[in-house]
Amino acid sequence: MATRATATTPSGRRVERSAVWSMVPVLAMLPFSALALFVLWLPIGLTTDVTFLATAIAYLAVGPLLFVRPFQVRVLTPLLGARRPSSDEAAAIEPLWAAIAQANHLPADRYVIRILPSDELNAFACGGHLVVVTTFAIDNLSTAELQGVLAHELSHHLGLHTIAITVGHWLSAPVLLIARIGFFLENVATAAARSFGTNSPLIDALGTVAAAVIRGVSWIFTFGIRAGDALANIVGHEAEFEADQRAVRMGFGRELASALRRVLANGSAPRPVGWRARIAASHPPARTRVARIEALLRHPSR
Repeated sequence: MATRATATTPSGRRVERSAVWSMVPVLAMLPFSALALFVLWLPIGLTTDVTFLATAIAYLAVGPLLFVRPFQVRVLTPLLGARRPSSDEAAAIEPLWAAIAQANHLPADRYVIRILPSDELNAFACGGHLVVVTTFAIDNLSTAELQGVLAHELSHHLGLHTIAITVGHWLSAPVLLIARIGFFLENVATAAARSFGTNSPLIDALGTVAAAVIRGVSWIFTFGIRAGDALANIVGHEAEFEADQRAVRMGFGRELASALRRVLANGSAPRPVGWRARIAASHPPARTRVARIEALLRHPSR
């Protein structure tokens, strides 16, 4: 297995290669995000003295709040559809998390565990402090398997993998909004052409042309989202492998491999829509991850 390339921050903290390369999708999303913000700003600029530059700066300035722990707990958590663990869930998770934090010489309260009601066997790290686990994972994984999954998600935070993902999703928000507005307006234009165009060829032609133009604009932003996701998924595969490697070094490799085998046996797969599917799409096949983890366990020096 090849050695991992790393970079170093001014503070001396080692940054894994995927954390550096993960900025590529963010840079690719920037022009689409700027264009979407410009489109959203147009009605504001036509009716007020607010400049586009001020609007863009204000939007970018809000982004860092996604990494502020109180904001994540109070705002981002409900937006994700997650909640605080119940007393039974906390009793099951807290000892496991405390052991993982101790193995990494970290205070257990640096990160926040939240629960996502879902019938998918899944977990993910988000922002700078959140670790989200589904209820299905808690109910169906053994204690050791759940600990392996938690160790893997902490590895994403320690490897700084979540920074680019969070920034990328923030930048893609206006792009996604414009795309959805565009497809809505296209349906409106098409419906108008069909409803009123029967009695007026002019209305029919105008509605058809408007729908075509709006469709074209919408597809520009849709392409931006899909291209960004495709690049993020390529980079995300390496991030998953690196997080697995870190979990093995923590001492939770066998537990994580067992949890991945449970995924294989369960056949759990994310739904092909929504933000959770966008995160899960960056995951390599569980079978490949298990094979690589087992190779690391047999040859830990590699």
